[in-house]
Amino acid sequence: MYKAKINITLRKSILDPKGKAAHHALQNLGIKNIDGVRIGKFIEMDIDANSDKQAMELAETACSKLLANEVMEDYQIEIENN
Repeated sequence: MYKAKINITLRKSILDPKGKAAHHALQNLGIKNIDGVRIGKFIEMDIDANSDKQAMELAETACSKLLANEVMEDYQIEIENN
């Protein structure tokens, strides 16, 4: 059994309204030393696979077909052997 940890973020060229709103709210709270706030998604999946390679392939397929919008988002996958 493997665990996939997936971070999905908007591409740098895409405006991030949630990130902008969070940045503005932090500024209003008096936290002034923070800049460039971006909001993303974190997903964990348990994958039944025979190898690290197969687990990575399954996670890549899940991201490209459903979890991430590849036009607007980038993703990084980390596979752990449980």
